Amino acid sequence: MIQIPQRLLGEALLRSAGKNPSKAAIIFKGKEYSYSLLKESSEKLACHIAAAGIKKGDRVAIYMNNSWQCIVSIYGAILAGAVFLVINPQTKAKKLQYILNDSGAKVLISEILLKQEFSNALEGTESVREVIITGVTGEIIQKPDYNLSAFETIIQGNCTNAGLPDIIPNDLAALIYTSGSTGFPKGVMMTHQSMVFISWSLIQYLRLTEDERIMLLLPLAFDYGLYQLFMAITVGGTLIVEQSFTFPATIYNHIEQFKPTVFPAVPTIYAMMIASNKETGISFDSIKKITNTAAALPAEVIPDLKKLFPNALIFKMYGLTECKRVCYLEPELIDLKPASVGKAIPGTEVFLLSPEGGPVPTGKPGILHIRGPHVMAGYWNNHKATAEMLKPGKIPGERILCSNDWFKMDEEGFLYFQGRNDDIIKTRGEKVSPIEIENIIYKVKGIKEVAVIGVRDNILGESIAAFVTTHDYAQPDEKVIQKQCITHLELFMVPQKIIFLKEMPKSTNGKIDKKELYNYL
Repeated sequence: MIQIPQRLLGEALLRSAGKNPSKAAIIFKGKEYSYSLLKESSEKLACHIAAAGIKKGDRVAIYMNNSWQCIVSIYGAILAGAVFLVINPQTKAKKLQYILNDSGAKVLISEILLKQEFSNALEGTESVREVIITGVTGEIIQKPDYNLSAFETIIQGNCTNAGLPDIIPNDLAALIYTSGSTGFPKGVMMTHQSMVFISWSLIQYLRLTEDERIMLLLPLAFDYGLYQLFMAITVGGTLIVEQSFTFPATIYNHIEQFKPTVFPAVPTIYAMMIASNKETGISFDSIKKITNTAAALPAEVIPDLKKLFPNALIFKMYGLTECKRVCYLEPELIDLKPASVGKAIPGTEVFLLSPEGGPVPTGKPGILHIRGPHVMAGYWNNHKATAEMLKPGKIPGERILCSNDWFKMDEEGFLYFQGRNDDIIKTRGEKVSPIEIENIIYKVKGIKEVAVIGVRDNILGESIAAFVTTHDYAQPDEKVIQKQCITHLELFMVPQKIIFLKEMPKSTNGKIDKKELYNYL
């Protein structure tokens, strides 16, 4: 029988469930969930979504912590032919409302623990017609503006006539929201074709097999976390789901208990684990591959990582949401080229151009451009931002991605990150808009001007510093500003430093000169 290649994102689950139905697909809170159960539960949710009137291309928003239910929701939306978007559970009501309105989501799937935030967000949302909640106990009181359903009731029901609808690889599979320079997040449009291609490219260079047990510590709302799920399901491996790295001792116990072979993380997590190794000598022998992205992984920590993971290949990588992954360094080269992030991922091409669009000599800095099937289709409902990132390609009608990041390339084609070309701060693996933080601080009484910048940090990638001036030079309590930020922002967006100035440095056109602010640190 001819083996048809995977074309749609949901086909991976159907094939893996058909091949090994009883194998553990997901491990969450110590419980194993088989491939057959994941397939069956996802199909029931897809059936419910379709019965609610959701058609091909309609958006389904998933606002949840990492969990079994979140994974069922992702595949339920995919199997229904909908476009899914996963929203970070730390997101506050105002931003959640913006994302729901911007995407035009017709279904919201969430959990009872987040009821306060999503209830407030829904008060100003017009498109949502169905809200599915997990963790509900007792009777659900219906709302006049939308239908309410219990997640557990749906997946225990009998609605199973779901299958992949009449969609093609060019159809949208997901919107992945990422912070924008305006302070409002932008929805990166990814097709089935792009996401399938990326999954297999990652699987190829990471050398993954069906024997892998991947530990997920990162939010599924973060594309680095999301693709751990897709890689695990595509190869028929097992995903060990954690909600965070808040309690390291618990994670260490789970590593010992479940024996993961792949460990993806960001420098913040690795720094904490290295500290544990130095203090106690703890190491993790079961892990065969570790991966890093988000912030750069300093060359100085590589020897410590080898002590922590004595049997692991170490993959340094670079990427951005608009194409998921750009390049990687073969682990065998990590000692030879410790400062490099490698070459283009399989099936893609990268090159450097000057700001004017001309070629860049070897060893000279240039702006990285990316070519391949993994490049986004554009930003949802944002033609201006799309035009800034997608440029005319090498063949007529083609579009290539401009990263807006500066790199150098050596004679062998290896890339070296030099710095960002915009104001977006990349901290703890998340993109943060300075404007969003500034707008929150401006709400504090007495504030005159605010400027937020990112400061290079070996652990966080970038730490956040907020510069503040006040009317009549009155200095509000720093704790008041911190409390304002903690109340209205995700925790990773709260500034590490608040610095009071008498006057902001200004450019000749009267704008705050953020480059000059580094002199005050």
